[in-house]
Amino acid sequence: MIFKQLFDTETWTYTYLIADPNSREAVLIDPVNTHIDNYIALLDGLGLQLKYSLETHVHADHITASGLLRQRLGAQTAVSQLCGASNADIQIQDGDIFEFGNGEQLKVIATPGHTPGSISFLWRDRVFTGDALLIGGCGRADFQGGDAGALYDCITQRLFTLPDETLVYPGHDYQGRWVSSIIQERTTNPRLAGKSRAEFIDIMGNLNLPKPRLIDEAVPANRYCGLDEDERQDAIVVRDANVPVRQQSTAQDLVAAAKQHITEVSISTAQQLLQEGNIVLLDVREESEFAAAHIDNALLLPRGVLEFKYGSLPELADKSKAVMVYCRTGGRSALAAQSLQTLGYTNVLSIAGGFEAWQKAAV
Repeated sequence: MIFKQLFDTETWTYTYLIADPNSREAVLIDPVNTHIDNYIALLDGLGLQLKYSLETHVHADHITASGLLRQRLGAQTAVSQLCGASNADIQIQDGDIFEFGNGEQLKVIATPGHTPGSISFLWRDRVFTGDALLIGGCGRADFQGGDAGALYDCITQRLFTLPDETLVYPGHDYQGRWVSSIIQERTTNPRLAGKSRAEFIDIMGNLNLPKPRLIDEAVPANRYCGLDEDERQDAIVVRDANVPVRQQSTAQDLVAAAKQHITEVSISTAQQLLQEGNIVLLDVREESEFAAAHIDNALLLPRGVLEFKYGSLPELADKSKAVMVYCRTGGRSALAAQSLQTLGYTNVLSIAGGFEAWQKAAV
């Protein structure tokens, strides 16, 4: 087998290439957009065909190259269904298996906590842990819907139960270390070794880390597989008969599923509620869309940054207060409404048809 561990010096990110030398099929885990040309040159040089570009989560510290790899090489992008990356080709679920080469398999292990959609990939004797488990540490849990308790549970109950000799390949390292092992992390990791769940939660709650430098740019972009607004227009969901259908949820599938769990209101009802007052109106479109035109008194909170910026809006401090969201046509707002419900908001509404329907009603 071909295995290479690649490193981005700007964001301290590890990217992993795994390939079968016989079939020439390859997989990349957590590629970085600034290295797209290097990846293509490496694949060409080794005579490989990229089958999958896999993400351990929606990253806050770099922009993924997955969308560009799809456009330029036809590789399928794959992200956890809990990440909100609606235009990924494959919406990953716990236990999914990615097959490539001659019988090679990557098994998905859900490892939430750093983010709700964080996952790890198990291949042969090694596990790629993203930001869930780092060498001598773990990912932070103070934004993007992080949960320190969930992180402790998944590390101790799912990762630390793997064979002792399993090699641990993390998503980052800031001290020049390349690889660890399950037994090493279980016995020496200062945040976890000998620590109770309560002690771990206390440690994580007092890290006082600065906000990632690229978070405002990276998270929204990574929800679209790293593509900018122009590139997104050309993004095409590719289906593969060799991939289980349940992995292949499209954006439309995700929106349809979200609408089963939220409450949509008509334009007339939305207008009435706004006239009555005591409701927070959120515009979850992009900043450029909001600047062009928006409903009066709406607050801008783009879908791509909702989970880690909602806490900065004082209007959203009371989770029992009514919140009404809208986007251009009602898709993003359905996903945003579902996310708000997951965050604990008890009275969330989505405007059916979005801003386009609002404008038509005003004509």
